[in-house]
Amino acid sequence: MSFLIAFLGCLVLAALIQAQDQSGFISIDCGTPEMNYTEQSTGLNYTSDANFINTGVRKSIASQLRNGYLKHMWYVRSFPEEGKRNCYKIEITRGTKYLIRVAFLYGNYDGQNMLPQFDLLLGASQWATVTIKNATIDQAEEIIHVPSLDYLQICLVDTGHGTPFISSIELRTLRDDIYVTRFGSLQNYLRWDLGSSRGYRYNYDVYDRYWSYGNINEWKILSASITADSLDQSQDDFKVPAIVLSTAITPLNASAPLVILWEPEHQTEQFYVYMHFTEIEELAKNQTREFNITLNGKSWFTNLSPQYQGVTTIRSKSGTSGKIIIFSLEMTENSTLPPIINAIEIYKVIEFQQADTYQGDVDAITTIKSVYEVTRDWQGDPCAPIDYLWQGLNCSYPENDSPRITSLNLSSSGLSGKIDLSISKLTMLENLDLSNNSLNGEIPEFLSQLQHLKILNLEKNNLSGSIPPALNEGSVSLSVGQNPYLCESGQCNEKENEKEQEKKKKNIVTPLVASVGGVVILLVVMAAILWTIKRRRSKDLMVEKDPSQISPQYTEQDDSLLEFKKQIYSYSDVLKITNNFNTIVGKGGFGTVYLGYIDDTPVAVKMLSPSAVQGYQQFQAEVKLLMRVHHKNLTSLVGYCNEGTNKALIYEYMANGNLQEHLSGKRSKTKILSWEDRLRIAVDAASGLEYLQNGCKPPIIHRDVKSTNILLNEHFQAKLSDFGLSKIIPTDGGTHVSTVVAGTPGYLDPEYYKTNRLTDKSDVYSFGVVLLEIITSQPVIARNQEKIHISQWVNSLMAKGDIKAIVDSKLDGDFDSNSVWKAVEIATVCVSPNPDRRPIISVIVTELKESLAMEIARTKYSSADTRDSVKLVTMNLSTQVVPQAR
Repeated sequence: MSFLIAFLGCLVLAALIQAQDQSGFISIDCGTPEMNYTEQSTGLNYTSDANFINTGVRKSIASQLRNGYLKHMWYVRSFPEEGKRNCYKIEITRGTKYLIRVAFLYGNYDGQNMLPQFDLLLGASQWATVTIKNATIDQAEEIIHVPSLDYLQICLVDTGHGTPFISSIELRTLRDDIYVTRFGSLQNYLRWDLGSSRGYRYNYDVYDRYWSYGNINEWKILSASITADSLDQSQDDFKVPAIVLSTAITPLNASAPLVILWEPEHQTEQFYVYMHFTEIEELAKNQTREFNITLNGKSWFTNLSPQYQGVTTIRSKSGTSGKIIIFSLEMTENSTLPPIINAIEIYKVIEFQQADTYQGDVDAITTIKSVYEVTRDWQGDPCAPIDYLWQGLNCSYPENDSPRITSLNLSSSGLSGKIDLSISKLTMLENLDLSNNSLNGEIPEFLSQLQHLKILNLEKNNLSGSIPPALNEGSVSLSVGQNPYLCESGQCNEKENEKEQEKKKKNIVTPLVASVGGVVILLVVMAAILWTIKRRRSKDLMVEKDPSQISPQYTEQDDSLLEFKKQIYSYSDVLKITNNFNTIVGKGGFGTVYLGYIDDTPVAVKMLSPSAVQGYQQFQAEVKLLMRVHHKNLTSLVGYCNEGTNKALIYEYMANGNLQEHLSGKRSKTKILSWEDRLRIAVDAASGLEYLQNGCKPPIIHRDVKSTNILLNEHFQAKLSDFGLSKIIPTDGGTHVSTVVAGTPGYLDPEYYKTNRLTDKSDVYSFGVVLLEIITSQPVIARNQEKIHISQWVNSLMAKGDIKAIVDSKLDGDFDSNSVWKAVEIATVCVSPNPDRRPIISVIVTELKESLAMEIARTKYSSADTRDSVKLVTMNLSTQVVPQAR
């Protein structure tokens, strides 16, 4: 019995500890249908956002994504038809330091597959621009901030680039003596658990910080078993989790420095850095680990010797800035072991220039909104930013103080009841207009006590009684006409004559309104009939045949479709251009390609083979398409020949052949494409696809994206070619085309192969395969008995975290590891079997450009970026306890 009591007591104690752990935590699940619940994986208690906002709609992410995310990411609140600014209002403790985090997972909640971009405000100030880069990957914005009011407003602003939405809001109180700055707030730039293979958050971290992870081959990983009990954190105010400190990195070359560097977007940006150290190896008596830290070549900290299973945090005392920021950890002369580092946090200073509106004014106007049930778009800060000033308000903006409300216009707003006392709290009010409402009762004395009031308009209400003498005698410009029960001169007048006049007016107005109404209805009916007739005519005129659907049966009528005034060559012209087909530059299923010249300009002439299956259909489709699309990353059609059985397409000549030849073909033996070259080619090819999908109306699906259909000119600029299989996506709101499967094995979207449903994500899959070729130079399907697909081969190596085994060995390690990892991650998500998990092409272009920028930065700063450097890039925060493995 005593054992049972003790056991139950332990359970109660554990529950109390858990509750205490979350004191100061506010966890809001945006859009959830549940009021309260506990997240099983973390033990965090979440509440619905229903009590924090009264606009927006609840939506659920795609059901197939739920298994990969925690429950608080399953729903969103979106704002499709609300005002420009929609705000959450959360009560907090003024002057307390908070870690504030908002998370976003699009998850195609609206079925539109349209990735939005919108602004995020914290109170009156711009916090961040949220750009959703992938429908199936979550991202977050996080800031450490001390609010000056007893509430916090987090606002989403529609900037015209898609519907704003939000998944969750989390606030965590922090100690006042950590993350101290001279000015401003701290936006999370990077928080990295170095050497770890997974991410951590609450309940490993008492502050619920997200610790990202990632392994790079340029360092050696150390690990040990460290628990919270064995770790001495008596001097650790930051309470870094023991699990985070149980791994560390050190240079591969023991005598080399460990270099940590990054390149800010703007060299004026200020950063605060926090490095966390724990010695995780029990050193022998003849071993010493001691090192100095320099910042951009100047001493930052000297003679650091981490304590065994103790915690040392070295932090910035002021902001650091520069074109490039380089920390170097270097052994001292006394040291026998290289430097280590267990974890690092980097924050960017954000200085909110715009002060929040004075809280007394905010409280007053909020009460007014509630009392009179004002239906205007009154959300967020009333006065700021000035672009979102509440309708009916004017404010003053003192240079070093909070904005104040100076004018309130609620004319014709349907107000009823008495003039509320809360108006008296707007102590800087100069102009008050409550006219044309249904206000009743007496004019309150407190209006005369508003010292700055100059104009007061109370006309057209139902006010009664006498006017306060102070208002009549003062300097206020007062308007009180058409208040039938108000005694303006101390003696109330009879109103019977006025009522009689009102009746007469009604007797005249009523039949007049009825007559005018009849005429209006007749005009509306006639307009509707005319609009219907016009619409039918326009539909008849707008019928156009899809060039990709031209019948394969050859007829003279088909020829007429290709009769353009320009770019037509006769067969005799083709013979002259090619010097009687003297030089062959390629062959394919369509036919043979010859080198030719038009006015000394080289061209490629592709002759249709009479035996080519569906060759003429593809010939027609390609001519029609290339006559109307023009982009620097699509091959240009110079002209064509359509003379009897002689069919030819004449293109600009691409001197460096196709991409496949340079990756694993004959040209790969004479010139090795650098990593930068490969990324530029990938960006070019993706940009061509982006034009087809987003720049063409209606959009076009290439349907045969592969490395042999990516051609390279003399400057190695890449261009997509061979549009014979291309299809147009209907403009009637459809997202796919049902068609017979066509394309090249290995590049074919498996979903398209199974369902015959061709979508823009089919080209994304094919491009992902090409990107894997670019990275690895491996064949798409292995030339052995197993016939393993390139995506399977890459995935098996990714599980081992060995990037060098994935990348083309001919590069000999000459690349930025972060850049390669990013490209590999892009490629693998492109070839996801589930089309919904594949990114849209515009996101792919953006991500590849970022990967290219990393590689360019590496070569630009190669003198600083040593073999044992840790090149840091901004990572999107993830809301997951265990992020996706690299």
